Amino acid sequence: MSSNRPVAPPNVLVVEDEMVLRMRAVDIVEDAGFNPVEAINADEAMTILESRSDISLLFTDIQMPGLMDGLKLAHAVHARWPTIKIILVSGQIKLTEAEKPSGARFFSKPLEITQMVAEIKAMIGNGMLAVMPTISAEMQTLPLMTEAHAVEEPDHHPTAQEFLTAENDSLRLLLEQASIDAKVLLAQAGIDAKEREAADKLQKLILDELHHRIKNTLATVSAIASQSLRTATSIAHGQQAIEGRLLALGRAHDLLLQVSWANAGLAHIIRGATEAYDSQSEGRFTITGPDIKITSGAVIALAMTLNELCTNTTKFGALSVPTGRIDINWQINEATERLKLVWRESGGPPVQAPTRRSFGTRMMGSLGQQLSGQVELSYDPSGFVYELDVPLSSLVPKA
Repeated sequence: MSSNRPVAPPNVLVVEDEMVLRMRAVDIVEDAGFNPVEAINADEAMTILESRSDISLLFTDIQMPGLMDGLKLAHAVHARWPTIKIILVSGQIKLTEAEKPSGARFFSKPLEITQMVAEIKAMIGNGMLAVMPTISAEMQTLPLMTEAHAVEEPDHHPTAQEFLTAENDSLRLLLEQASIDAKVLLAQAGIDAKEREAADKLQKLILDELHHRIKNTLATVSAIASQSLRTATSIAHGQQAIEGRLLALGRAHDLLLQVSWANAGLAHIIRGATEAYDSQSEGRFTITGPDIKITSGAVIALAMTLNELCTNTTKFGALSVPTGRIDINWQINEATERLKLVWRESGGPPVQAPTRRSFGTRMMGSLGQQLSGQVELSYDPSGFVYELDVPLSSLVPKA
């Protein structure tokens, strides 16, 4: 007797340590019609692969923290599970055929959605028909290529990817010119050949790191734009969402620059993220907790999440009315070596759970996974509550 049960789509293991870029990779997999399984590093990916046998494709970034990067992960997967297809991506390096596992594909960041959807389908089949959100007539007129299908009009306008490619080409030229200028300055300063050689090596390291950081930032900006437009109901709504998220990203980078991209204080991060929303310094935020230094990766993820919480409460929650207040408190459990942070709203309008899972809601939940912990969202009528429970090892830099 035949079964009429629907066939589940194949699973794709997405491995990416940066929260926003992982969310975009998940969207690409879903647009291709497949089911994403998320991991934030190679160790977590191996644990997933050892516990299940239904992964069809590995979609991994190469640069990741830990003892095993994405390339080593890909070779390990190819050796142990040769039937799993592999896609490698990077914003810093380019792989030769000899460096990749047999049959693996490589793509540079920022990723182009249409191409990646087609590549994934080609590698593991057409999958299931993706269910796409309804886009308003106003949004359909946007020149940006927001989703998996883009039609080139006769009067062609540059797509978001073309713009980013042009920006990246300009960046490369600027870096090359900077290298030339630096050599001229060294010669004029009378620095000898040996010193110049050492300076050249140092400069190359700095320029390579700068190039990597800017390419990652471009990829993050592209992901923010794409995902903000994905759920926008109008051009104005999409524009406001993108602007707010880019400002939050900029504030996080400003904070990291102040501490030379080392470690920033948790209290300072929270006050910096909420300051713009505490109109005229009315003291509607109460912020308490022991100050600890946290890693740069955690700074950006936390700042972006706090921006979503602030944006949502301004629109729908406690800060949408004059009487509303926000209490942010965190505590450290020395016995379990975990940190628990609670965002609690009060005095606002009655709270209702959202009817759809927006980009902002997804980001709030993703912070828990990013920091190897848990997130709980409570839509109590008296006030929304956000709880983050994470191990200190995910926040505090290793000694």
